[in-house]
Amino acid sequence: MAARDPETPPLAKLVALATAAYALSPIDLIPDFVPVLGYLDDLILGPLGLWLALRLIPPEVLARHRAAAEVAAARPVSRAGGLAVLIVWIAVALVTAGLLLAVPWRGPIR
Repeated sequence: MAARDPETPPLAKLVALATAAYALSPIDLIPDFVPVLGYLDDLILGPLGLWLALRLIPPEVLARHRAAAEVAAARPVSRAGGLAVLIVWIAVALVTAGLLLAVPWRGPIR
């Protein structure tokens, strides 16, 4: 992970962190309810921040981490782990549905 590599410049880490924080933040420069322009800032600032962070990382560091990512992607996938996660999600959905259906409907609140 390039973010933890000591050879990655602090400015690259800061730009990546700021881009992620902006993407996940509920606060936008232009509110999303403004037609077209509301989503335009997200479409421009996200990729721009990612591009800038990648440009600030030295090429040899980036190449080393890309090679490590390819090796990690070639590892076998744990089907048992995936099945466990799926079972937990189904259980949570069933419990939630059961709780929602157990509440008696009394009509609209007046």
